[in-house]
Order: sequence, then C-alpha cells, then structure tokens
Amino acid sequence: MDISEVFPEECLAHIISYTSPRDACRSALVSRNFQLAADSDAVWKGFLPPNYDEVISSAPASSTSKLADLSKKELYFHHCNNPILINDGIMSFALEKHGGKKCYMIGARSLYIVWGDVPSYWTWKSLPDESRFGEVAELRYVWWLEVVGRIDVKILSPKTTYAAYLVFKLTDSTSGFDEKLVELSVHFEGSAGEEKLHVFLVVPPGHDMPPQPRERSDGWMEIEMGEFFYDNEDAGGVVAALREFDNYTSKNGLIVEGIEFRPKEFPTK
Repeated sequence: MDISEVFPEECLAHIISYTSPRDACRSALVSRNFQLAADSDAVWKGFLPPNYDEVISSAPASSTSKLADLSKKELYFHHCNNPILINDGIMSFALEKHGGKKCYMIGARSLYIVWGDVPSYWTWKSLPDESRFGEVAELRYVWWLEVVGRIDVKILSPKTTYAAYLVFKLTDSTSGFDEKLVELSVHFEGSAGEEKLHVFLVVPPGHDMPPQPRERSDGWMEIEMGEFFYDNEDAGGVVAALREFDNYTSKNGLIVEGIEFRPKEFPTK
C-alpha cells in the first residue's frame, strides 16, 4: 500500500516538516504525492529562520522585490546560493544548505581596522566583479596589523557551533605574510580567556600545520579564525580578530573582504 495515497497532502506535509531540508528533498523522490507535499510552502516555510522577514527587512528593495514570486523552497535555496546584503550593505546574510542555519559576513567597512582611515596604510577600493560588498580594504604598508569584527550572537541560530573565517585575497606584490605568523582569535565578549591560533597567510614550503588558507567557491580565500558554541542569548557578542604586532616586519598586499560567521560543520557555498 502506498502511504501517500492514504494520507492527504496536508498530513504528509506536516510530517515532512519535522525532518530536514535534505530529507524533504529525498521525500520528493518517493512519489508524485510525496513530491507535492515535500515541495509545499507549508514544509519549506518551517525551514526558513523564524525571524526571516525581520532579517531581510533591511535589504534593499532591488534585492527583495524579485523574491516575492518564489516558492518557499525556491526562496530557501536562493538564500543558500546567493548572499543578500543587509544593514545598508555592510553585512550579508545567507543560509547553510543542509539545515537552514543563518550565516553572516561582516564587510570590511564594518570592521575595526587599525589605521584603516589612513590612506598611506590602507586604501578602500571597489571590486564589483569580485566582491559582494561595495568596498574592500587593501593593506598598503604597516608594521602593526589589527583587524577586528564583532557580531551579536542573538542574530545567529541557537544551539549551533559556529566558526569565524577571515575572507581575503593577496595581491601579486604581497610581502611579510610568509615571514611572520599572524594571530587569529575568537572569543565571547567579557570571557576570561581566548584561544589563539598562529598561522601563515602565505604558507611557506614544507609548512603543513592547520589551519591553512583555502580557496572559496566565490574566488576569495578564507582561513578559520576559531569556533564557538552559541546556546545563550545573554552571551552578548563574539569578537574575531586578526593581529600581528611585530614592529620589525612590514606587511602589505592583503585585501580584506570581511569576516564570515557560519556553522562549523559545513563548507562555504
């Protein structure tokens, strides 16, 4: 007996809504009736964040107007594959595909960059064919390097292990990053201690200690800065930082797009 012929579509949809996006896609392959139930808005609305409308309310109308005609399933996968700019274009929002957890990238303009407003040290440039943001920061010449991003944990998906990633590129004339280790750290504001990682952004031959930079599907590079588990709305903020304070080694040629916070378990899309 085909169970999909016994239960009405609404009942099947209700059952499938308690699974996951991956399971819903698998259910759609069982039969025509299962497909109708598994692809329904009743199922996929539940896979979108509870505060989805609030999240995208700060996105420009030019980005959200085209979403109105999409089904909830189409909307879900659109956000998995197409980050949308929010908060006046200084942050982006996306979903991770497997479970619908929220992902955010803080653009360079919203980061604290030491000497970032001094043109002889940092320049701000537009890379419309490469970056989702209107501007990125390019390091011209510093000894003291510090880039810090903060995110309010309340906007993240609860009961989730997140990692922070520095998203960057290196110019052809970059120097200093193959000579000195940089320090990466992630910690809750007000916490007693923080775990620090020491890594090369330009990996010298023979060095195989993780984490190491890797190429993303969007053409940028990333390196994990650290991880944290979010389960308490009262935790406040999480701070992710890149630092290198050696006054004897100058550094240049680093292009910072932003710092991304996304669930630890899954790679970028």
